Amino acid sequence: MNPTRRLMLKAALGLPLAALLPGTVWGALAWAEGVDPESDLLSLAIHSDGGPHRLEVEVAKSAAQRQRGLMERESLPENRGMLFRFESEQPAGNTFWMYRTLIVLDIAFIDQEGRIVAINTMPPCEASVPTNCPSYPAGAAFWAALEVNGGYFAERGIKVGDCISIPDQAGFCKPIDQ
Repeated sequence: MNPTRRLMLKAALGLPLAALLPGTVWGALAWAEGVDPESDLLSLAIHSDGGPHRLEVEVAKSAAQRQRGLMERESLPENRGMLFRFESEQPAGNTFWMYRTLIVLDIAFIDQEGRIVAINTMPPCEASVPTNCPSYPAGAAFWAALEVNGGYFAERGIKVGDCISIPDQAGFCKPIDQ
């Protein structure tokens, strides 16, 4: 059985020390201050054929933040999202779920280099019992996950192979030529 989002999120405690090297996307995230949805946000850029696309994201750093995610939110501003970080590579079978989440979300799974390795769309789950909600596996190993409004990636032509950077802290990356 695939681990649930809750188990996966409980196990996630930060980034490995190797990711703290200067000049890397994940090193910049490790040094970023805690993000409160009512105050500071982290700026990201998604580099695609039609990009860069800029987002302001909350960073789910603590176990409680990762468990709660975007639950019970009735809306999400167009250029906002939530970034989930993990201290080690997560297996392709690890999943996210939508228990108590009210809005459709897209999720991009991101490798250690900042590349998008998988994208899923997750509709809300109306079940009152968490185990009755479907799980959404990444299908590829990942180090982070980015949740945004449903349709965000498709509307902007963002796809697997595109990359994510933190322009103010770690410079820019370039999408893989295809």
